[in-house]
Amino acid sequence: MKLGSLKSGGRDGTLVVVSRDLTRMVTASDIAPSLREAVENWAIARPLLQVVSDRLNNGDEAGQAYDAALLASPLPRTFQWADGSAYLSHMRLVRQARGAEMPESFKTDPLMYQGAGDTFLAPQDDIALYDESWGLDFESEISVIVDDTPAGTDSVTAKDKILLIALCNDISLRNLIPNELAKGFGFFQSKPSSAFSPVCVTPDELGDVWDGGKVNLPLVTTYNGTEFGRVEAGNDLYFDFPHLISHVAKTRAIGAGAIIGSGTVSNEDYKTLGSSCLAEKRMIEILETGSPITPFMSDGDTIKIEMFDGSGQSIFGAIDQKVVAK
Repeated sequence: MKLGSLKSGGRDGTLVVVSRDLTRMVTASDIAPSLREAVENWAIARPLLQVVSDRLNNGDEAGQAYDAALLASPLPRTFQWADGSAYLSHMRLVRQARGAEMPESFKTDPLMYQGAGDTFLAPQDDIALYDESWGLDFESEISVIVDDTPAGTDSVTAKDKILLIALCNDISLRNLIPNELAKGFGFFQSKPSSAFSPVCVTPDELGDVWDGGKVNLPLVTTYNGTEFGRVEAGNDLYFDFPHLISHVAKTRAIGAGAIIGSGTVSNEDYKTLGSSCLAEKRMIEILETGSPITPFMSDGDTIKIEMFDGSGQSIFGAIDQKVVAK
């Protein structure tokens, strides 16, 4: 089942069911006004939404033409957005480029930051560039939307808390990060609003490429019309989603609708598969040439993030954004 949110309908949007081939969609506000409310009442809403999905995919429900421009991020806002750094190949590259070893603790305790969940960009919204010196960067990621999760939930139980899966562009302002981290209190100004794919999907929609904890497909990043990375999301993932959820729930309950991100998708074989953010590309250049060559984003740059099934069908639709100077 594929779900999305029309931009109309207030801050939480209007819930829509989207066909498997991303050609049709139908409002489902009679079941739940918004995806947020559907997730918060999932046991009731899911079977009703599944009936609509089946009718839409079987041709028994006409709906309207799918148009990603009408869609907000699946959850236009949420009460919790926590993003990890689960691909240690990315962390290792970043630290290696500045001559630092990766701490052993990174292998046992995932990194996690708490982002701003009050506003998310729509998948086709422009990315505002207020100051080019801030170092604007994209980050291609996978994310999951979870059910109510009690404090202390272990990684085995956490598998059943994953309701929906989506793609994410976790936008970063790289040159603001060092000073913020130096304060010892984490990211804040360096992490503006993120964007998510037009639709999110239930795990069963992915079939056997979803193993209960990760998506075993390439994540394709296209930068300024040229493929930048075709990175295997299921490879080199040191902490899968159940582990990330368990980490978040160690000392607190997680409310339904919380979004957990994987961090930048990264592979050890970056020379063949490319990267999912400019910072990693720049780190590779430092290691190979002694200095970064690729600049951060500027006015007019475009970024597209998408994932395809074995037949070449887009699964989540595309995050497709343009940088616009303000």
